[in-house]
Parts: sequence; C-alpha cells; structure tokens
Amino acid sequence: MILPVNEPGDLKQQRIGQADVGLREALQAASLPVDDLDEDGRSFFRFTHYGETVGFGGLKQYGEVALLRSLVVLPPQRGKGNGEVITRRLLDQAAADGVRTVYLLTESAAPFFEHLGFSRIDRSAAPDAILATGQAASLCPASAALLSKTIKG
Repeated sequence: MILPVNEPGDLKQQRIGQADVGLREALQAASLPVDDLDEDGRSFFRFTHYGETVGFGGLKQYGEVALLRSLVVLPPQRGKGNGEVITRRLLDQAAADGVRTVYLLTESAAPFFEHLGFSRIDRSAAPDAILATGQAASLCPASAALLSKTIKG
C-alpha cells in the first residue's frame, strides 16, 4: 500500500536492532553499506505510516558529533517527502541525545541533504571520530561527499 505522509506526525519512529532483517534488505536493495551494521553503538530506526514501513535511518554518536547513516526510503514510498521527514526526525533524535553536529557521507544524495541545511566540507575538516568510522575509512569511496550540519549552537 502506498500512503503519502500528510504531516510529519503521521510517521512513527521505532528503535530497532542492527540485526533487523528489513533494515539489511532495504540497505542492500539501495546499494548502501551493510558490512558494519553489527558494530556496537549504532542506533537504528524504522519509520512507519499506518503500520507500513516507509524507511530506515541510523545514527552513530561520538560525544557531541554523530554520523547519520543508512537512511533509506523504500521505493514505493519515495517522492512523497518521507526522506525529508526521516532526516528531520534523525536530527531531532541526535539533538535530544546531546549531539551538536551531524555528519554524513553520500555518493548521490548531496543536493537532497544540502536542501535540508547540510553543507559540503573537506574530509580534513571532520573530527577524527568521524574519519575513523567504517563509513569514512573504507565503506564509502573517497569520491563520496562529506556533509555536516550544526544542530545545536
């Protein structure tokens, strides 16, 4: 069933484990990394609309910085604003957890994230904790754009 999200409140957020089969399948179908899903310290979320899974997203926190990762909207749910709602929810979650700046790596979605207030930065400007992640160190190619957004001043 394809249901548009009419209001941000229509999307329900549920914390899930790294072993969630739906998460792994959705990431693999979107050609996103899954090799480091089982590492400790990641928070993953399933987003649903009237019981139907819309997408997934994750955060890995390092003190006051976090890596936003594994954001995927299921194909039938794309083009309805769900990616924006999921991103905003993840940013809200990060802020509630004390994060001041969120980073992400992307090969194809930089314009989408720039629309949401992220800015491209040089990798040398990122904190060591972000550069040491599997995403930055090996899973994402060197050509992937690194973006950041300050969420708490």
